Amino acid sequence: MSDRDERNGMRSRRRFLARTGALLGAIGVAGCDRLSQTEWFPRILDSAERLNERVAKLVTGRKAMAQEYGPADLSPTFRSNGTAEPDNAEYAALARNGFADYALDVGGLVTSPRRFTLAELRALPSRTQITRHDCVEGWSAIGKWQGARLSALLRAVQPTPAARYVVFHCADPMEEGGESPYYESIDMDDAYHEQTLLAYALNDRPLPIANGAPIRLRVERQLGYKHAKYVMRVELVESFAHIGQGRGGYWEDQGYQWYAGI
Repeated sequence: MSDRDERNGMRSRRRFLARTGALLGAIGVAGCDRLSQTEWFPRILDSAERLNERVAKLVTGRKAMAQEYGPADLSPTFRSNGTAEPDNAEYAALARNGFADYALDVGGLVTSPRRFTLAELRALPSRTQITRHDCVEGWSAIGKWQGARLSALLRAVQPTPAARYVVFHCADPMEEGGESPYYESIDMDDAYHEQTLLAYALNDRPLPIANGAPIRLRVERQLGYKHAKYVMRVELVESFAHIGQGRGGYWEDQGYQWYAGI
């Protein structure tokens, strides 16, 4: 593939995002939850993202890097997407103690399941990157992220050959009464991507609660709803059949596409 073809492909994908953002702005978007309750939006997202996935795979491939920026490009603020503070007693207790007792459980189809304290996550090989977050609500922001490479964590637990997906189970309940906790998933291609992080810092400061403290996923070549916040447990699986409604994510269960590439 020539550099010209790749640039044209990237422009096509950016145009798709711009049109989507314009559409959402025009209808007065009130948030992902309201959009998911309509009949028309999941159908639009479904067809558009299937086309976008084909473009992403054919033009750039799954190993292509998301654009990175410089310090001068940082947004003045990085707004909270989705939940700003989980309504979860266990999470609240961890937050009151500055997450000193936090530990990330990693299991499922792995040879060496284990728990990682925050100190152990920070000791893993890390990466710092300045990238743009694109939300289906029609806004974007550029932030500086630092976190453990997900690939390093996976090497520590040794996925079995049957593992096809990495599932992130989160602290934020999406319904009253603690029902339907948020979850998301990515495949092994994205899990081992150089820019896929378990982020613990934003703009050179510990990750704020509103932005997903103490750990959130950054999977830079996908839309914002894939970037799971408040990650409490990581599970490697062969399929999604036993999780939620079997579509690989909370919003996917509401009709969104599982692959949200940009």
